[in-house]
Amino acid sequence: MVQVDISQLSGECNLWREQLRQLRDEFTLDEATLRKIAGHDLTKEQLQDVEHLHNQFHIQLINIHDLKQAIKVHDRKMNFEKAAFNGNANEDSLDRHEELRKEYNSLVQTLKELRSEFGQFAGKTS
Repeated sequence: MVQVDISQLSGECNLWREQLRQLRDEFTLDEATLRKIAGHDLTKEQLQDVEHLHNQFHIQLINIHDLKQAIKVHDRKMNFEKAAFNGNANEDSLDRHEELRKEYNSLVQTLKELRSEFGQFAGKTS
């Protein structure tokens, strides 16, 4: 067992989940905006961009959901370990936390890039 402040790790999990909820809400709004744009008179290339962005929004919303669920399961496991093992987390949980941190950071970067791409597209079509 490794001595780690599980409360701090759990707090980090809660922060990640809250930020992912906010990103999900932002992408849901972006998706609604994309639907409005799709109703305009668009070129073939713009329609292809709409389809691409729609597919990416769908994929990333699934990725947000899946990562939120993985973080929630991980947080519950750590809190169980806190109660069962006198506040200590096992090495596997610490490794998993680091994996989730990397997944979270990677997803956030991907989402920033997609929002930037969408912003550029929306700017051209308005």
